Amino acid sequence: MHDEQLPLMAHLEELRKRLVIAASSWFVAFLGCYAFAEKLFNYIAAPVKAALPEGSSLVFINATEPFFTYMKIGALAGFLVALPIIFWQLWAFIAPGLYTHEKRYLIPFVLASCLCFGVGTYFGFFFVFPQIFTFLISFGLDGSLAPMLSMGGYLTFATKLLFAFGMVFELPIIIFFLARIGVVDYKWLAAKRKYALVIGFVIGAILTPPDVFSQTALALPFVLLYEIGIWVARFFGKKKAADEPDEEDEKPEEGGAA
Repeated sequence: MHDEQLPLMAHLEELRKRLVIAASSWFVAFLGCYAFAEKLFNYIAAPVKAALPEGSSLVFINATEPFFTYMKIGALAGFLVALPIIFWQLWAFIAPGLYTHEKRYLIPFVLASCLCFGVGTYFGFFFVFPQIFTFLISFGLDGSLAPMLSMGGYLTFATKLLFAFGMVFELPIIIFFLARIGVVDYKWLAAKRKYALVIGFVIGAILTPPDVFSQTALALPFVLLYEIGIWVARFFGKKKAADEPDEEDEKPEEGGAA
């Protein structure tokens, strides 16, 4: 019984070690980014400030809101800075269960994951945010209403959108991983293409404001990246062993000798 428990405890200890390293790197990055929290917030708030009417600005509702908003900015920026280390620890945890030839994907996996997440947030921030806030704020201005947007509320809203775009752009990496371990293959993914289209627009409807532009702006990259994921699964998916018999080959012929 002790011999059966040892592998599980070893895995749990390894997981604890990886989590401690990832959390420590995040904390150190947070301390460094918090010193620039105000400048970072002004940069992130640029799209909504540009959409506000002249003379308007972001406000804070209570006395503690600026402090906690800057804390969140430091934590989010620190997470992005520590993301390569976090991805590295994730891969290092699962790598022992892979073959030697599969471990060579370690560095490409970390780099590609960070790149895809960064491209997703860049796309959302520079191409989608200005359109979203221009539409939403102009929709609320009817002559009798004045915008008073809370800095904390804006940060929460913007963070959710940025992470949504970042995670959607991770889709090829997720498909690559699932294909490498044999959970999915390119034929199965191609057969489920129509469902991916529906899922993309459902995700866009859930994670973005209720306007057609923002929903489509999230759904179309999802569909495009799904198509890229099909090709990724085709070229990098787990190959069936050449000597592995098919199910039909394993069946004895009827009428054969016993």
